[in-house]
Amino acid sequence: MKIMKTHSRILPFLAFLLFCLGSPQLKAQDWVHTGSNLGNNRIRLAAADFKPVGGDPQTPALKAAFDATLYSDLANAGIFDLVSKSMIPETTPGSPKEINLAQWSAAPSNAAMVAFGALAANNGRLIVYGWLDDASNTASPQVLAQQYNEQASQDMARTIAHRFADAIILRLGGGIDGIAETKIYFVSSRTGTKEIWGMDYDGQNQHQITHLGAISLSPRVSPDNSRIAFASLGRGGWAIRMYSLDLDRMVSFPAGTAGGSNESPAWSGNGTKIAFSSSRSGDSEIWMADASGGHLRRITSFHGPDVSPAWNPRTNEQLAWVGGRTGLPQIYIMDQDGANVQRMTDGGYAISPSWSPNGQFLTFSWNRKYGPGAPGGQDIYVMDIASKRWLQLTHAAGSNDYPSWAPDGRHIVFERAIGGHSEIWSMLADGTEQRQLTRAGNNFMPNWSWK
Repeated sequence: MKIMKTHSRILPFLAFLLFCLGSPQLKAQDWVHTGSNLGNNRIRLAAADFKPVGGDPQTPALKAAFDATLYSDLANAGIFDLVSKSMIPETTPGSPKEINLAQWSAAPSNAAMVAFGALAANNGRLIVYGWLDDASNTASPQVLAQQYNEQASQDMARTIAHRFADAIILRLGGGIDGIAETKIYFVSSRTGTKEIWGMDYDGQNQHQITHLGAISLSPRVSPDNSRIAFASLGRGGWAIRMYSLDLDRMVSFPAGTAGGSNESPAWSGNGTKIAFSSSRSGDSEIWMADASGGHLRRITSFHGPDVSPAWNPRTNEQLAWVGGRTGLPQIYIMDQDGANVQRMTDGGYAISPSWSPNGQFLTFSWNRKYGPGAPGGQDIYVMDIASKRWLQLTHAAGSNDYPSWAPDGRHIVFERAIGGHSEIWSMLADGTEQRQLTRAGNNFMPNWSWK
């Protein structure tokens, strides 16, 4: 059997809440609340185009990149009702003295909050002033004020927009960091070989990382964003290999190369340990080593293959994994020493678990009606661990696999295959706002960075 498969004005931080009505299956109209403001009433936010200052020839292009990125970041945050550009006042306020908040709070924009500012290129530097105002508080409207001074470039214009967006999201989103500066790592075959690639969270800046000329799969970035662990096929078979993003080269991981087939690495939330599957003792089992590759030990010893471990990032003391002891693969959880095993799925074909940042949910790929002639397909689900209640996130749109949580708990990235062609998609953690991120070649197995 083969198991591995090819979100007063500032909203308060909400504790975990999952609404469910009697059945283990949540009804489609219910929201999944993940301690992240997702599903709350959205703040109506307007983002003005920034005012260009000065006559530097770089300014127009840098302003265009900044404006587009800021709008996109706020639109994708999952916690705002972003006012359409066609509905905002035809003004470009560059400072608090220049904005007429009554215009922005009135119809048709009806904005509760307004982001605005000024941008200038000067002697190779990009200078940005940004503000966030409460449109209904005319006496003391300022919620946020930011200043940036960086080297002038298109990439830096996007980076500054990401930073300002994340500052707004942090302030209005219950104290949860935004994800505009996070990265997604994935496998792509666009160069002819399956190599490890990276991109910004929004699909921009796609770039190749490894150049091994060999099949590489299952990239997992360390919590400090310094290294990527992945499985690669070499002369000695499948091995867990390590790439240093700081050094821009491969580094040693001795625990991942000793015998058998070694696959599906997973970092603990504190970055000190790596779990992975290995067949070095016969059946594929879950093994664990220090981040340096030392102190190797076996965690599982069950009949049937055990693969695809995923750490609880909140506690660093639990693992989810895929076990084949009942025939078809199912999702299980256990303590990091192999004790207190619990089966989470109740049948079908369940693979690729990923643990939510708050440690209270799993997302995974599940064909609940798997079998010859059975209806249904491989879709992404989210499950409350305590109650085992679940919600189906994708429906009748290809084969969906390899979900991975964003660090804000509001977003999930996943792989979708349609007609033999695979691409990377993202969505909110309730299954809404699905967006395709890649379009070149075949792309697989995404992993969202921890920060």
